[in-house]
Amino acid sequence: MHGILTKGDVMQVSLPALRAFDAAARLGSFKAAAAELSISPTAVSHHISNLEQRLCVTLFERAARRVALTEVGRELSVATCQGFQTIETAIENIVFNNKHIRVSTTSSFAGLVLIPSLHAFYRKHPDVQINITSGESIDTDSYSLPIRFGDKARQNEDDILSSERFNIFCSVQSVHQHERAEHLTIYTTEWKNIDLPKVPLQAWLELNGLQNKPVTVKTFDQELFGIQQALLENALVFCSATLVKSYIKAGVLTELNTKAVDSALCYYIPERSKRRNRTNVNFVEWLGHIIRDS
Repeated sequence: MHGILTKGDVMQVSLPALRAFDAAARLGSFKAAAAELSISPTAVSHHISNLEQRLCVTLFERAARRVALTEVGRELSVATCQGFQTIETAIENIVFNNKHIRVSTTSSFAGLVLIPSLHAFYRKHPDVQINITSGESIDTDSYSLPIRFGDKARQNEDDILSSERFNIFCSVQSVHQHERAEHLTIYTTEWKNIDLPKVPLQAWLELNGLQNKPVTVKTFDQELFGIQQALLENALVFCSATLVKSYIKAGVLTELNTKAVDSALCYYIPERSKRRNRTNVNFVEWLGHIIRDS
């Protein structure tokens, strides 16, 4: 075969023809290729003949009962085999990742917001698997979902999941004791990351006219620890309202009769617009509902 092969000729090569060629090259038989592809041997032969005409080459040496690849056929076979394997792997990954969500976030958000609520997500999406890790690494692929805690002023508005408000919380059985107390002992958080805005405890004291009240402040480096300690001691904790919603819903913690204060902190999803595969979108919509309404 001979002739001038143009770019248009290459662009018009059909995928079924390449599939037929790949199968015949791997299996060494048009009949075996036909069985694999669920078409007739004649259809395989036509696909390969059309491909040879389109490319102006001979891909197979044909004998009475066998076919053998030519040198150019062997070259194309290596390329089609690798190409179809790459496509199949990509499709497998897409199917897998559309049923898996890799969430990385803070220990506090994972332990106090995500994990207690996952059963509700699984009821709606029983075929989805969620893997949660705590850490600050950010995967760049669209199937990972990092949920970060940071300075609201530094984030793209579209990336923000929730803006954090802070208040005082305590166990239900100790609320009257604390309302009558002359001296307050409050657990709160001092971040390891010095670039994060501080918890707005002083602003809260001033908002509630308590700036002159005797207060002892005890700190941990994660809100999770302060909340756990407050539960153990029937003590007060000053923390983000987002993190204690599940405890309040369960009747374990309650908010004191005080005014909540806004903070400069937020939970956000970096480059949220790039993480919009269907499963992530469903998960983020569900999570937004949990944060707003639980």
